[in-house]
This record gives sequence, C-alpha cells and structure tokens, in this order.
Amino acid sequence: MSLPSASSNRIVLAVVASTFFVGFGGGVIFPILPNLGEVLGISAFMVGLILSANRFTRLVANAPAGVLIDRIGTRTPFIAGLAIEGVATFMYVVAIVSPLPELWFLLARILWGIGSALVFATAYTITADVSEADSRGTSMGIVRAGITFGFPAGLVLGGVVSDLWGNVEAFVLAASFAGLASIIAYLIVPETHVEGDQESVSPLDLETTLPALTIGLVNFGLYFAYIGVLFSTLVLLLGERSITVFGLDAQGSSGMLMAVTVLSGSVFTLGGGALSDSVGARVPVMLAFLVTSCVGFAVLAFGSRFEVLVLACILIGAGQGGVGGPLTALLADLTPEERVGRAMGTNNVLGDVGGGLGPLVSLPLIDVLGFEAIYAISAIVPLLAGVVLVVGIYAHTGRVSPSIGESIN
Repeated sequence: MSLPSASSNRIVLAVVASTFFVGFGGGVIFPILPNLGEVLGISAFMVGLILSANRFTRLVANAPAGVLIDRIGTRTPFIAGLAIEGVATFMYVVAIVSPLPELWFLLARILWGIGSALVFATAYTITADVSEADSRGTSMGIVRAGITFGFPAGLVLGGVVSDLWGNVEAFVLAASFAGLASIIAYLIVPETHVEGDQESVSPLDLETTLPALTIGLVNFGLYFAYIGVLFSTLVLLLGERSITVFGLDAQGSSGMLMAVTVLSGSVFTLGGGALSDSVGARVPVMLAFLVTSCVGFAVLAFGSRFEVLVLACILIGAGQGGVGGPLTALLADLTPEERVGRAMGTNNVLGDVGGGLGPLVSLPLIDVLGFEAIYAISAIVPLLAGVVLVVGIYAHTGRVSPSIGESIN
C-alpha cells in the first residue's frame, strides 16, 4: 500500500513516539523492584522471575501477534498492544499496595509481554507498509531506535523519580506516558496492512521461508551475544578485574557501560539503516557492522582498563545497532506484503530465544572457561551470523549482495 511521503513520515514518527513513550514501562521496574522486593517480602528468585516473565511470555506471543496482523491489519493490534502495556504499567502501582505484590507484579509482566509482542511486530510492519524500498532502511532504523531508547529512558525515570519522589510516583508517571502513547497511535496511525487469509492463530504458525529464517538466525546471534552474554556477564567481569567507573561499584559501573552500549547502538541504528539506503544494498552494511561487533567482543575479552572497556562497549553497541535497521528492512524487502507481520513475529521469536539462551549458556561456563573464552566465543557469533546471512541471501536471490530493487519479491 503506497502512501504519500509526508503522510508516511507522519506515521513513522507517530510509531516512534508511541513505542518510545510506552517503553518507559519496560525499564522503570528494573531500578526499583530488586530493592523493593525485600521490603515487600518478595524472594530474590521471584524478583528474577518477575523481571524475565515478559520475555518468556513474548516467546509464545510473538508468532501469533504476527499472524494476527496479517489477518486483521496493523492499527487495532498496535493500539491494543500499547493499551495493554499501559495497563500492565499501572498494575505496578496496584502491586505495591496489594497484600500479594508478587502476584500482581508477575501478572503485570506477563501482560507486558503480550502487549510488547503486538507492539514490536506492528511497529515494524507499519513501517514496512508505508516506506518505499529506497528509504526503508532509514525508516526501520528510526523506529528501532525509538524502541531501543524507550527502555533506558525508563531505567533513568525509575531510578531518578523513585529516588526523588517515590516508587508509586515513578510507576504512575510511566503509566501516564504509556497512556499518551496509546492516544498518539489512536489519533495518527491509520490501517496500513493488507488482510491475509490465515485461518488460525497458533504459537507454532511461524514464517518458515528462507529469508525469514536467515534473517531470524542473524537476529538470534545478535541477541545471544549482546543481550544474552554481554548484559548478563558485564557486572561479573568488572568485579573480577577490579574495574570501576567514577568510583562506582561493579553494579553501578556495569550500568554505566551498558548505557554506553545502548547509546552507541541507538546512534548506529539510525546510521546503519540510512547507510544501507544510500549504498543501495543491505548486505554489505550488515556485514561491516557484524565485523564491528566481532572486534568489540575481542577487545572486551582482553581489556583490563576502563578506557578499553568503553571502546569495546561502543564497538559492540555500534555493531548490534548498525545491523538492526538494514536487517528488518531486508526482511521486509524479501517478504510479500501480506506476510510481513508473520515474518516480523518470527524474527522477534528467534531474537528472544537468543537473548534468553545467552545467560543460560554463558553464566555457568564462566567459572569453567573464564571470561576470555566466553567473549572470544561471542566474537565468533557475529561472524557465523554473517556466513548465515550471505549463504541464505545467495540461496534465495542468486546473488551475494542484491541491490534494494532486486531484493523485492
């Protein structure tokens, strides 16, 4: 469905604003709940389960969300997903005053997982629908940056507002922003997607075409190394090597370095998508940033000074972010319009599997293999993702690096 450029830009910006504001609810709980849990009598295990419940839920919800979009369109699932996330954020307030806080927090995070599955799949599908091939990488990069920025903004909001005014106030403010996100989407975002003829919505109803699986496996590798390994082990690395940032302890120092990776990733998310548009091909740009991620993990493996770790985090963030825009743009290029929703859902499933599997693999192996070996293995993962990308795209298109015009089915 082709829309005028001005209208397309307006829709993309509305999607960015909505996903950014609603993303506060995803991050606001992290600085608060670990400390609040002890006050409310929630065990450490339960706190961990609550914080990860949204990801486990999304593993099941991603694929049905994609199929639902292809069946009924994007507008209703997008607004519904934003509203569900808003309700979930407000449930944090209910949890604090409830005699069963752990139950309410867990339900809130499960709801958040359902809402975010709808929002992520629709945001990328809407962007694919309203963008032209020669500007799709830029548009995807902008939307992905909006989604990425919302979470760390929520981390800051949760930490600062709860410290200055209180936990309830922080949750209410995050819920208010989520409500604003729903209003923006309702007023601005139209229906953009064609209706398919799928008869059922099933967690197993994935897009199994070669392009979807190829790009999904690349996403798996990115999330495995970035979210799964880096974010779950960085605090341990700093403690092991006695590295501090501005005199902070390992937790505070790791938070600062994670912020560096997120900021770098967000900047290069915008740049990577735009670069793939200007080059006229997605694959070379993605390969360059995959190599950047590889170098970052190699630097991290042997870095023993603060400055070296900052460089490593910048490189890893740049690599992950720079691939993001071209990755989803290429998926849209290679997927028929009526199946884009399901393809985006499949891509999100594989990304979440990678992000969830990373900690399960890396944390137990650190004591056995050491940080150097774990990060060396993580450096190889982007290279393997690059091989998968080249082989899959060549098998589908007959070319290692098809131009944007040739990539469209």
